[in-house]
Amino acid sequence: MDVSWTLWALTIFGLCALIAVDFFIGRKPHDVSTKEAGIWTIVWIALAALFGLGLLVFGETQASGEFFAGYITEKSLSVDNLFVFVLIMAKFSVPSHLQQRVLLIGVLIALVLRAVFIAAGAAVIANFSWIFYIFGAFLIYTAWKLIQEARADEEDEEFEENRLLKSIERRFGVSDRYHGTKLFIRNNGKRVMTPLMVVMLAIGTTDVLFALDSIPAIFGLTQDPYIVFTANAFALMGLRQLYFLIGGLLEKLVHLSYGLSVILGFIGVKLVLHALHESGVHVPEISIPVSLGVICGVLIITTITSLMANKKKAEAEAREAETGDSVQSRG
Repeated sequence: MDVSWTLWALTIFGLCALIAVDFFIGRKPHDVSTKEAGIWTIVWIALAALFGLGLLVFGETQASGEFFAGYITEKSLSVDNLFVFVLIMAKFSVPSHLQQRVLLIGVLIALVLRAVFIAAGAAVIANFSWIFYIFGAFLIYTAWKLIQEARADEEDEEFEENRLLKSIERRFGVSDRYHGTKLFIRNNGKRVMTPLMVVMLAIGTTDVLFALDSIPAIFGLTQDPYIVFTANAFALMGLRQLYFLIGGLLEKLVHLSYGLSVILGFIGVKLVLHALHESGVHVPEISIPVSLGVICGVLIITTITSLMANKKKAEAEAREAETGDSVQSRG
């Protein structure tokens, strides 16, 4: 897709305007209701759908398909990120009325960092086609690792601060409590960070780790930097509302990691096939419609099996409770 600098500028301006509106509406710290989160989640998904349809209307059929495939992939990977966001909020005991501010700034940091990653990835791909072998192998490895983690017992999982975050805390110091929406305060004449600033940095820098698999994944679906950037932007900007909407449902998606591992493995294979094709080897390439169908199919199956597993678990717990009550009554 041939994108002019004017279109790039208009797109970035439009996204910044949407972010400004989102920030203006949520500027006052408050507890986000399910209704508010649901409405804004629908709005962000609708905006992404309109953007994708706009590409189709203006004759960019392939670009439209690539955008939807990339958006759905990034959105599904972002849902997995929410598990870590929950751990971060719990780790730092973030007050509920401040969580929406934390997520907004954290997601903005993540968006800027991903833009850097995307620019770097596009430059590497343009000059070194063999990078697709590395991307493909990395995604297949990540898929295998996800399966291993899903099979492991993660009941005692807890967020651990990365080295960068720890070094920043040592450099600036951290106050012992929250001070509203303030990011820095004066403590005994020294300027120190508040826990709110630490949490924002934790979410923003943690997303860099997620970008290590999500960026290669979307480059496996499209090599167009414009599509990669916009798909990531729309997926990330609706993440804050999605956190409040399905926060209580995350633990019910017990098979999500398995589904994501299949998606990443599939895209990894697609990348390897593309790399072989670029090297002159006659191998079949996986088209965007097939990729989109596989991604959607895996997510639907994963959701259904997760709901079925939770239903069986609830029924088993109910039977155990009834058995325990009957034993106590006989005693």
